[in-house]
Amino acid sequence: MKKKTVKATCLFVCMMAMIGCNSTPSVAPEATYATLRISKADRELSDSYPATIRGRQDIDIFPQVGGFISEVCVKEGQKVTQGQPLFIIDQVPYKAALQTAEANVAAAKAGVATAQLTYDSKKVLFERNVISQFDLSTAENNLLTAKAQLAQAEAQETYARNDLSYTVVKSPANGVVGTLPYRVGALVSASVPKPLTTISDNSDMYVYFSMTENQLLSLTRQYGSVEEALRSMPDIQLLLSDGSLYPQPGRIETISGVIDLATGSVSLRAVFPNENRLLHSGGSGNVVLPYHKSDCLVIPQIATMEIQDKVFVYQVVDGTAERKMVQAVPTGDGREYIVEAGLNDGDIIVAEGVGLIRPGTPIQTKPATQH
Repeated sequence: MKKKTVKATCLFVCMMAMIGCNSTPSVAPEATYATLRISKADRELSDSYPATIRGRQDIDIFPQVGGFISEVCVKEGQKVTQGQPLFIIDQVPYKAALQTAEANVAAAKAGVATAQLTYDSKKVLFERNVISQFDLSTAENNLLTAKAQLAQAEAQETYARNDLSYTVVKSPANGVVGTLPYRVGALVSASVPKPLTTISDNSDMYVYFSMTENQLLSLTRQYGSVEEALRSMPDIQLLLSDGSLYPQPGRIETISGVIDLATGSVSLRAVFPNENRLLHSGGSGNVVLPYHKSDCLVIPQIATMEIQDKVFVYQVVDGTAERKMVQAVPTGDGREYIVEAGLNDGDIIVAEGVGLIRPGTPIQTKPATQH
């Protein structure tokens, strides 16, 4: 019985040895990754600058005379034309002042006429040696005094007439009425802290933004001069505060010749048409300034990874992945980076799946198209 057990055990061991000799250990297949060979390309890019929106002209309306507002002729947001009445200030005291001034003018004219008659009479008598030179000179001086009094009265009449006209506060330009902090019955004067309203010419809108001194130097070198830049720069776009793009393009009109010492920036002004009154004075947005960049290294953002605000790619070197930090600038479309340092023309990088790779990972490549 023991011999049969030993033989069975030996037979089992031999069979297991034969199975072990015929089988080979399994090897995990290498992962395949899409790769991309970097090459130079041209791109149309854009920079964005915070901007403030103003009307072509925002005119604060202050009264030139004092008194109670008797009538408000417009509403907030109303379109007005040049010369259209906005407010009427109580006219009663100014009409009375004008009547008094007119009466003074009439009296002064009468005084001039009387002095003229007296002088003419004295002159005849002097020629007949009836009166002395003193009497004639006195009559002449009285005539000059009367004429001066007339001129003074006429000046007062003009002043009173102007004051009466100032009681009707008119719009100095075409535009849109702003807020109306003063209502009927409010006492106003030329020294009120707030304007009666603001008239904004919103047919075209001025958009103000700033760029750094280095950006201005780059722009000047690109076009040769500031004047040439203003003539040759492409139209710009305006990104509104809600994230939408303003439908009509604008143009840069002026570039300040003075750099702000406090901020190190220079101010620029662009103009945008505003037929639909979509833009409002006091609004904000972002100016989008396009520019062309030639012979730049472009990589898809999907081929990168960020670690502590630094951008990395996996470069394929001798068949393995080598992590490399690059200086990259977004193109603005959310899909690509422009590489300024860290890679060279012709380098090969892993194009997809970079989050699954570790440094030293063997790379079996497959073609990938550049985004």
